Amino acid sequence: MNTAPTPPPADPAPPRPKTSDELAQIRTDLAVERTLMASDRSLMAWVRTGLSMISFGFTIYKVLEAFQQQGGHLRSDAAARNVGLFLTGLGTVSIVVGTIEYWARLKSLKQSQQFRLAQPSLVIALIMSAAGLLMFFSILRRFV
Repeated sequence: MNTAPTPPPADPAPPRPKTSDELAQIRTDLAVERTLMASDRSLMAWVRTGLSMISFGFTIYKVLEAFQQQGGHLRSDAAARNVGLFLTGLGTVSIVVGTIEYWARLKSLKQSQQFRLAQPSLVIALIMSAAGLLMFFSILRRFV
């Protein structure tokens, strides 16, 4: 009785090396993916910066408004509104500018590779833009 293990069957054909055209296409696809991911990170940086300005502006507005309601005196009665409007407006504009830049980059990348345009970072940026506009107009409406 022979108890020696049987060797695995020989591979019928070794894998063929990729052609230079195939390698070039793989590298191009990976470069597009890296650019898309870098664009996502840039947009999220715009959103973080804008959201910080929006929240800081709204907070300053509410703090200064509460200060005035408790009898505090500011140099100008519109100081709370002006600071809040400036920061929320600036934050909203920064998110919108980042979104426009991102959209332009997506359109140029779409020529090289197919992917869906409704990227999660784009959806978040649009939601944050809408939130910034709501904050801006809620401050503006209170004093108009």
